[in-house]
Amino acid sequence: IQLPENHNEQKITNQKLYQMRNLIFFMHTSLDGFVAGVNGEMDWIKFDDDLFDFVATMTDQADTALYGRVTYEMMQSYWPKAGEQPNATKHDKEHSDWYNQVSKVVLSKTMQETGLQNTIVIGDRLSDNIIKIKKQVGKNIIIFGSPRASQSLLKEGLIDEFWLFVNPIILGQGMPLFKDITGTTKLKLADSKTFACGVIALHYEKLKNN
Repeated sequence: IQLPENHNEQKITNQKLYQMRNLIFFMHTSLDGFVAGVNGEMDWIKFDDDLFDFVATMTDQADTALYGRVTYEMMQSYWPKAGEQPNATKHDKEHSDWYNQVSKVVLSKTMQETGLQNTIVIGDRLSDNIIKIKKQVGKNIIIFGSPRASQSLLKEGLIDEFWLFVNPIILGQGMPLFKDITGTTKLKLADSKTFACGVIALHYEKLKNN
């Protein structure tokens, strides 16, 4: 599987051919481990300018975005033109520029690749296809949200790092952060950061001998 032609092709300084790119999982979660409400509600997620700026430092280190179908369609309906709106914020403009430039990978068994720009669709052989992408020269790969797709990647041991943004709320019920995960993934806490809005970011790396 090959990323689109306009994927970043320049040589990355000091990147060894045998080194694979990291797949990094970004997810907002409630304190009790839910990523959305019972009906998919996400209006409880908190943001502030510092958090937006912090995430921008992470996206600057990535040139590929990975999504599940539902999240991709939601992103595609907003971000391509978000920076052009009269009321666009600094974050809207920056993330819109990033979204339009990066290569996008969608995990879906129903979506067709025809007509999509700078986007490939993976519908089968998940592990083989993701590993091929990770072996290509480039920056990090980020998966935003997409809980079902993320769970599939986790089951295959394909996620290298986790950024969990823990929100100051207990939902009680909803869509779980990790569902039907039977294997063990050993992690180490690499970093943490607290934001004024009450969100705590926890950065975990998968142990190499996992």
